[in-house]
Amino acid sequence: MPDNYYILTGGPGSGKTTLLEALAQSGYPCIPEVAREIISEQIRDNSSALPWQDYVLYTEIMLERSVLSYTETTKKHTTNQPVFFDRGIPDTLCYAELTKQPITEKMTSHAQEYRYNHNVFILPPWEAIYHTDAERKQSWKEAVATYEQMVQTYHQHGYTIIEVPHDTVENRVAFILRHTISTLENM
Repeated sequence: MPDNYYILTGGPGSGKTTLLEALAQSGYPCIPEVAREIISEQIRDNSSALPWQDYVLYTEIMLERSVLSYTETTKKHTTNQPVFFDRGIPDTLCYAELTKQPITEKMTSHAQEYRYNHNVFILPPWEAIYHTDAERKQSWKEAVATYEQMVQTYHQHGYTIIEVPHDTVENRVAFILRHTISTLENM
């Protein structure tokens, strides 16, 4: 398990993507979220593996792409520099739970095999910045439920949750870097 692989997760519209963009601009490798990529591709190709159509197929693709993203990252990033993932493999299990799908052995084994640093940064719901778009159709209530399920899913898989406070992007970046640097120094 690479101790320098950190997950940033949270419900939709919590400021996660903006925060990751700021980390990338600061020179840290950031691995993009596979879900938005899948949704864009499915819409472009007029396919049905979408959360609002064939959510079972969407979940399967999301799991495969998350594992691929992880394994490709292990080949590209071989230093101890922190690498930030826009969501992790356990997010797929969270999505399956939210959509009442069974958690398969494959999902569980991938979540155990492809591990990240035990500290997971989660961004809580933030109604002041929440909005929907073509790829984010969840209501505010669904965003809150997603956050709650994420906390539960990550705890079930042995991760420690670090909640990133509502604050400016700069202060959120500083908060995350303080935690990652101190964690890496103590290893």
